[in-house]
Amino acid sequence: MMNIIDIKDWGLGLSEHVLIAGPCSAESPQQIETIAKGLKGSPVELFRAGVWKPRTRPGSFEGVGAEALEWLQIAKDILNVPVTVEVAKTQHVEAALKAGVDVLWIGARTTVNPFSVQEICEALKGTDIPVMVKNPINPDLQLWLGAFERLNKVGIKKVAGIHRGFSDPYEKRYRNKPEWSLPIHLKRMIPGISVICDPSHIAGAREIIGAVSQRAINFGLDGLMIETHHDPDKAWSDAKQQIKPDTLKIIYESLIFRENVDEHPEMLNELEQFRQKIDLLDTQLLELFAERFKVIEQVGDYKREHNLAVYQPSRWEEVMESRIQDGLRKNMTEKFMKSLLFAIHEESVKKQEAQLKETRPLTNA
Repeated sequence: MMNIIDIKDWGLGLSEHVLIAGPCSAESPQQIETIAKGLKGSPVELFRAGVWKPRTRPGSFEGVGAEALEWLQIAKDILNVPVTVEVAKTQHVEAALKAGVDVLWIGARTTVNPFSVQEICEALKGTDIPVMVKNPINPDLQLWLGAFERLNKVGIKKVAGIHRGFSDPYEKRYRNKPEWSLPIHLKRMIPGISVICDPSHIAGAREIIGAVSQRAINFGLDGLMIETHHDPDKAWSDAKQQIKPDTLKIIYESLIFRENVDEHPEMLNELEQFRQKIDLLDTQLLELFAERFKVIEQVGDYKREHNLAVYQPSRWEEVMESRIQDGLRKNMTEKFMKSLLFAIHEESVKKQEAQLKETRPLTNA
């Protein structure tokens, strides 16, 4: 079990719903000063800015580099909050520590590479600086988990996750598809860890940052990291997903923060009645699934005896169409029905394959 220090106990004055804001990239001292002044009076608790920018292709703006670390002190002085930057290798860590950066974060492109994560961890030995880790580009929970384990092994206990969405070539609405179950699973696997949402990278467009932020809060995430620029359209990187400081204030003030039921013990009795009903229904569902799979095994027997293929396309199409329509009539979403049916179908195919592999004892003619 990992030894984790909660974000509220990092000694930086961060709250249970931390707000991190600042530009995608540090461009100039004047830019940092203008943005920081625009954020003054807002609930921002941690100022962010990219100094080294990992870009998909060469030729794009890749950050000013170590020189920009000095500019972060401007924001620190104006806002009286700690600052954070992304690091991807040993030289970044060393420069950031030397410049007095308060918090580091590891980006998605780095998290995906255990060699790079280990290099950063080795450079952090002997320090207790907080480190936030963005999820890897693909929805690989083990890679994400592994980064925290590596940090913990070198003595870094002040850690937090950042959910920034996942690459999906078929996703149209978001730049990076949010898989809300992943950060929830991470919190289950690392008790006590805080997970912050990065609505900017999920949305990819400033128009839906507010909606993504609210969903993150609804799912119980512990804060937001939102890219903020005084003139977003002229930003040197990720212009479309940055918002102005005034917009950030409006979004944050419109958020509805849900309370934990543990803070209201008087409600537990009423909730328990609902939970007991859910538990009973879940038991009944599992019994029905068990009965269904017994029939599936009988189908597998029949297909083996009659030399039939496991997968029958016409039947599968019929099941998908009819069940989805039935689910929609019962107020379920198409996405849920497809996920459910695919899971059932995958398990059914496995059981039928097992039946096909079984051998029967020979009998005398």
